[in-house]
Amino acid sequence: MTKSPVNQATPNLPWYNPLQSPPAGTILTGDTPNNDIVPKEPRPTTIPKLFEPLTIRGHTFHNRLWVSPMCQYSADDGHLTPYHLVHLGNIAYRGPGLVMIEASAVVPEGRITPEDSGIWKDSQIEPIRKIVEFAHAMNQKIGIQLAHAGRKASTVAPWLRAEVRIADEHANGWPDNVWGPTTGTYVTLHQRSLLITLDRWDEGHAQPKQLSIEQIHDLTNKFVEAAKRAIQAGVDFVEIHGAHGYLIHSFVSPVTNTRNDEYGGKSLENRIRFPLEIVRAVRKTIPATMPLLYRVSATDWLPQGVGWDIEQTIELARHLAVEGVDLLDVSSGGNHKDQKIPAAPGFQTPLAAAVKKAVPNILVGTVGLITNGPQANEV
Repeated sequence: MTKSPVNQATPNLPWYNPLQSPPAGTILTGDTPNNDIVPKEPRPTTIPKLFEPLTIRGHTFHNRLWVSPMCQYSADDGHLTPYHLVHLGNIAYRGPGLVMIEASAVVPEGRITPEDSGIWKDSQIEPIRKIVEFAHAMNQKIGIQLAHAGRKASTVAPWLRAEVRIADEHANGWPDNVWGPTTGTYVTLHQRSLLITLDRWDEGHAQPKQLSIEQIHDLTNKFVEAAKRAIQAGVDFVEIHGAHGYLIHSFVSPVTNTRNDEYGGKSLENRIRFPLEIVRAVRKTIPATMPLLYRVSATDWLPQGVGWDIEQTIELARHLAVEGVDLLDVSSGGNHKDQKIPAAPGFQTPLAAAVKKAVPNILVGTVGLITNGPQANEV
């Protein structure tokens, strides 16, 4: 008598879960074994680029359709909750090549809102670990984005639609403990017009204080400590958030960094010193087999010669590749209230393509109004 097939369990789990092999999101080709569930119908013999596996260091991602980190403004003192397990688990089991846990602050004052995810203390490890465990049960890859909001910190959740977005003490905020690269208001003369730049994002944000060199060095250590906690939580990769006007981006852009020391000013070498020190320290901390990603805003979308632009991004990318960043996650904007973003389908793809052409030894991804399969495959 033929024995019944066994519904095999996922190994190394404290709870039963059916083995997910192959994982959801894997394309089934003519070479893929069939079974009684999958219909016996013709399958493609060639794989679309979007569904080609990609190996980075010690991890193979089964497709190239990846889920960016999405701030949910729903954490409890930086701790992820069952909401996040449902939110991220619901995405993970559908089969993207990877899922990324939202921007997680390396210090409490580095949160965008009081309800942001955090990874600055050990008690925040276990909620992350549970989400990672579920994603791994689905045979999916999951990582986390390490972040500091800088001068855009201590705001209220965006859906509150407040005219003044500052989260004060009543809203559990810290408006007197917001930090950035520069303090003060200054004016740039550009093509016979004055571009007034505030160290704060706009009048609706808190006034930041200028970080000292000692504080900068301490923050580098905070990124390292956060990376160690991420490893304890079991993530497959980490990403450093260097985009969208948050702390690291505000350091690299000349329109928001007018320091006159080794971390600022007109010198590109000085302005990119901080992110390179973070990357170098984190790369030394995480396993050699773990991918390291870096999100960058490729341009401030300001008049040429004023802010951060694609030429400076390319130079930064060259340095990041040397320091061990495996993939540059290309976005744009978020650093200046006068930005003019030409949003359109795939509008950031040419920026990513320019980086890839100039720095072929680093992997490059992109985001921004990529809304259908053929478009994504073309990218």
